[in-house]
Amino acid sequence: MERELALEFVRVTEAAALASARLMGRGLKDEADQAAVQAMRAMFDTVSMDGEVVIGEGEMDEAPMLYIGEKLGNKNGPRLDVAVDPVEGTNLVAKGLPNAIAVVATAPKGNLLHAPDMYMEKLATGPLGKGKVSLDKSPTENLKILAKTMNKRVQDLVAVILDRPRHQKIIEEVRKAGARVKLISDGDVAAAIATGYPSSGVDILFGIGGAPEGVLAAAALRCLGGEMQGRLVVEDKSQQERLKEMNITDPNKILNIYDLAGRDDVIFAATGITDGDLLKGVRFMGNIAFTESVVMRAQTGTIRTIFAQHCLDKKPKVYQNLIGY
Repeated sequence: MERELALEFVRVTEAAALASARLMGRGLKDEADQAAVQAMRAMFDTVSMDGEVVIGEGEMDEAPMLYIGEKLGNKNGPRLDVAVDPVEGTNLVAKGLPNAIAVVATAPKGNLLHAPDMYMEKLATGPLGKGKVSLDKSPTENLKILAKTMNKRVQDLVAVILDRPRHQKIIEEVRKAGARVKLISDGDVAAAIATGYPSSGVDILFGIGGAPEGVLAAAALRCLGGEMQGRLVVEDKSQQERLKEMNITDPNKILNIYDLAGRDDVIFAATGITDGDLLKGVRFMGNIAFTESVVMRAQTGTIRTIFAQHCLDKKPKVYQNLIGY
């Protein structure tokens, strides 16, 4: 069943990528997201599972589809937590910039953290950093530790960081330590996942980003054997109450990769929307479209890259409408 589901989730992310890619570079951020949401939601109806959205487009009163708590699948399958981001990097799609992806992560019921829509301090590395780096350590300390475990010099390391004013001190410290910095405008899920690929050119991720995106990245890094840590950033009383609902009594608690993505099996799937460090974006040639996707399983450690050719004129009419053909 899990093998079958892995490929089904690729079909889900492919549909979202095809739909949103039609609007790539046209400055229509919300429209690109809406197109991906509709296509992803429709494809979920065909999947043999009894799923529930734990990370999605927002609360029930905020999103018409893929809202938190929405039931997904045809109910003929396992009960699963489902985390989605139909367009991870809506600004990237709108501007035609690299590294926009469509993402799905699933795990048996109760495994994925129901992360609220708030900020999270994050630290991500590949397998060699697992159990070595820590959010309780400074960026300089973590860089030195990682350099030692990777048999590199600190000068050889590349840290990826969201280009935000709140990260200025981190950026300065990383540069002072001697490491190189790769600044990104959006899309820290793809950036965190890249730390798990030795060929990606990035070694560690620092900074504060969305908590839901932290769970998605943790799911992928669990499959890759990497490290992901998070610490929720509380900004007001409503967020403090949300933590209590999650049974998190210490706001300074470091959430490890198992807190974020469980200890049971995890499946992660993503399809490139625009060209990126990990995946190529969608290509359209008349009635043909080409996609590149990745699907991973934590239980087996299997990572599959899938290159697909889609004959758009042979798709059902409803599907053609969803992907703008």
